[in-house]
Amino acid sequence: MEKHVDYTGSKIGMWLFLFTELILFGGMFLLYSVYRYKHPQEFHAGAAELDVVLGAFNTVILLTSSMTMALSILALRKGNKKLSLILQLATIGLGLLFLVNKYFEWGAKIHHGLYPGSEQILQRSKGEILFFGLYYTMTGLHGLHVLIGLAVIGFTVYMTHRERITGEDFVILENTGLYWHLVDIIWIYLFPLFYLIT
Repeated sequence: MEKHVDYTGSKIGMWLFLFTELILFGGMFLLYSVYRYKHPQEFHAGAAELDVVLGAFNTVILLTSSMTMALSILALRKGNKKLSLILQLATIGLGLLFLVNKYFEWGAKIHHGLYPGSEQILQRSKGEILFFGLYYTMTGLHGLHVLIGLAVIGFTVYMTHRERITGEDFVILENTGLYWHLVDIIWIYLFPLFYLIT
């Protein structure tokens, strides 16, 4: 039986899904902007307590992972299955490294009592409470998207290995790449908002 693949439908469906994700994060960016406008000094004080070096390192990690994901698609399209698998696994490794860094960063803040609802946070100004609330919500939601992306890339590794994804039928891998690029782009906006604009 001939396999029917609707590439156009698959791509349109993925772009519609990505659009809903942009609406979700766009609403949060708007909320951040409103609160920042109302509490500029408090947001400045909150941002000064974040680790810029760790945030910059995570930005480099995600940009590199976006490159390995794009190259994995190119390698498969050129018929190099082994290289595509290596690059997909490299993307997973980089994504895990991002999460490990985020774990240590969150861990340090929590260790110092800087988390929503803590006694130390509640003693601070309303603006700083809002800053750290948004920080944990937005970076936490982004981290959840990283986790989902890693699970999906793990699936594409399996499917590529079993040759269910090939150089002639790669729309699943391509859509996964689009999702991963979205994860990357969202972080590119989160990093300056929380770490650099003080």
